Amino acid sequence: MAQKHEINSPEDVSILSHGVKIEGNLSSEGNVRIDGVILGNVTVNGNLTIGETSEIKGEIKAKNITNSGKLEGTVSALNKLKLESKSVLKGDIICRTLVIEEGAFFFGNSKMNRDEKADDEK
Repeated sequence: MAQKHEINSPEDVSILSHGVKIEGNLSSEGNVRIDGVILGNVTVNGNLTIGETSEIKGEIKAKNITNSGKLEGTVSALNKLKLESKSVLKGDIICRTLVIEEGAFFFGNSKMNRDEKADDEK
């Protein structure tokens, strides 16, 4: 018997490839990986991965965010924000857990928000 594939299962990832540019807002119920350019707000109810070739200017919200690209604007992670070594972030951060690798650039303010509870907190 064939298995039923759930829409927006935890393994599903929508990908915005390098060379793609969006001028407007992006929203997703699932996980997203961005390697392109977005001039607008990004709202993801799952995990957001921002690749080295990406550039985003706008407000960014997701459950967990891993950044290797260039961000400009307010970044809100319900749980964890990770700034990898090649990341550049100019703007304010709101998250529960912040990880900044050596070599990452961050210019702005950060606020640790411990009041909100994540859906699948362990």
